[in-house]
Amino acid sequence: MTLPVRFDESDAALSSRFRVGGVSVKVVGVSSFDTALVASLEPFRIETGAPDIDLRVEWTGSLCPAPGRELFDSGASWRLFENAAGFQFDFNDTMFGGRPYKRLLVDSGFCRATLQMSEQFFAGFPLEPAPLCYPLDELLIMHRLTQERAIELHGVGIVGPDGASNLFVGHSGAGKSTTARLWASLHEVEILSDDRIIVREDKVREDATEIFMYGTPWHGEAAFALPQSAPLQRIFVLEHGHGNVLTRLTRSQMVAELFARSFVPFHSHEYVDSALSFLERVADSVPCYLYSFEPDERAVERILKFRD
Repeated sequence: MTLPVRFDESDAALSSRFRVGGVSVKVVGVSSFDTALVASLEPFRIETGAPDIDLRVEWTGSLCPAPGRELFDSGASWRLFENAAGFQFDFNDTMFGGRPYKRLLVDSGFCRATLQMSEQFFAGFPLEPAPLCYPLDELLIMHRLTQERAIELHGVGIVGPDGASNLFVGHSGAGKSTTARLWASLHEVEILSDDRIIVREDKVREDATEIFMYGTPWHGEAAFALPQSAPLQRIFVLEHGHGNVLTRLTRSQMVAELFARSFVPFHSHEYVDSALSFLERVADSVPCYLYSFEPDERAVERILKFRD
């Protein structure tokens, strides 16, 4: 494949935009595949609007190992470093000797970012590179949420046939995708995601805010992923059990259960403190229940007939 020339301010730049969880990103580059959105992001494409994050794609000969202080190692495909301007995410491949094939440089407020792509790595790549492919897209949004009153949770968001908007949260294997499939098979519903939902506080009037849930591109086994949002009315913490039993959680129990199922950058205590503070706000606004359920249609009807 032919790689694009290195970015120059005089070049006519191409751009694309997308929005996830109320966070908009503008991507600028010099070729169509610099700014191409991967298939999972296409439903989240937008055409206009001032971005929350400006992201520029550039190409460089090769990327050397990071010199900065390491803050986090995912143990798989990426590592996070501290640098003078903010943060540096290195994406690695063992087939490339552990050297990064792309590098995300971002300021401390997660407003401006540069994505450096390695020409040396992609010169022998059989397919066109996808700069925004997972997990970079999720990492960028997840860290930006630390600057806002918002958080990403392991959950399935469902707007039911009665218009009620419920969030079912759970660890892997708790039954999120099963819950999504059950509801979709039994009723006309809108499923924002079957695995990852962003919850945030939005202004609904000049003097009032409300808690909303947003769909994300990062779906689970059932593959539900929508760009829509809905006011959040109830939260249910899923666990397998008998009898479809609902137990109201106290404020502190709710914060603990939601935090255990959240995506929070744990490398910064400020981010952790902010997440806990926001979850307290959610707990003050939205009722939450432990739901010991059996995976059949009775579990759905139990929620539809439930009254707080």
